[in-house]
Amino acid sequence: MSEPKELKAVEKQALASPAEQTKPGPVFTPNVDIFETEKAITLLVDMPGVKANELNVDLRDDTLTLTGDVLPNVGTPGEKVYVEYETGRYYRQFSLSEVIAQEKIDAKLSDGVLRLTLPKVEKATPRRITVQAG
Repeated sequence: MSEPKELKAVEKQALASPAEQTKPGPVFTPNVDIFETEKAITLLVDMPGVKANELNVDLRDDTLTLTGDVLPNVGTPGEKVYVEYETGRYYRQFSLSEVIAQEKIDAKLSDGVLRLTLPKVEKATPRRITVQAG
């Protein structure tokens, strides 16, 4: 077991966008935890403030792209005195290998955490092949 590490607060990391953005505002890289079992890979993606209708999970050409918009909190009475929580867009991409059954990927958003389940393809069952004379 590894040594316990000191906990440190991690601020949102602004992303140097690889392409021109069509929406103004900052783009953030969401933090991701990845877990693997024999049957699946699970990603837990922190996207606080993103609602399901503002979240896009896109899969094309073996690339999984996650984007989510956090809308500014409007309608709060009073003058802004101090703001730490920046709004903008979350963006992250993953390259998928051939071991992922892409048609079975499942996505659930709950309490600002996107849970992606990427099932692995079933391996061919070993079997003995009978050779016929002939």
